Amino acid sequence: MTQIHTLTRHRDIQNWVTDRHGIPAIARVRNRFGEERAQLKLSFQRRNRPGLASQDEGLSPCSWTAWLAELDRQQLALQVDMAADDCAIVERRAAS
Repeated sequence: MTQIHTLTRHRDIQNWVTDRHGIPAIARVRNRFGEERAQLKLSFQRRNRPGLASQDEGLSPCSWTAWLAELDRQQLALQVDMAADDCAIVERRAAS
C-alpha cells in the first residue's frame, strides 16, 4: 500500500519539512520569453537525510511566510511519500 499524501495546509507542510531538517527556498528562473518567475524549492541537509536532496547552489533561502504565499499563488501542493521520506511540489489540480 502506498503512503503518498498531498499536503496543502500550511502547518502540515511546514511541519513535514522541518521534521526532516528542511528549509524553504526560492529560485528565480527565466522562461523562454525571458520573463522571470519564482520556482519553489525545498533544501534539506544531506548529512541528516542521505536520501533527500541536499542544499543546492543558486537557491535563495526565504521565510515560510513568503514561500507559502507563493505556493498558494501558484496553486501548488506538497506531495509526500511517507514510506520513502520523499517529496515533490505538484499542481493542486493534478494532485486531486
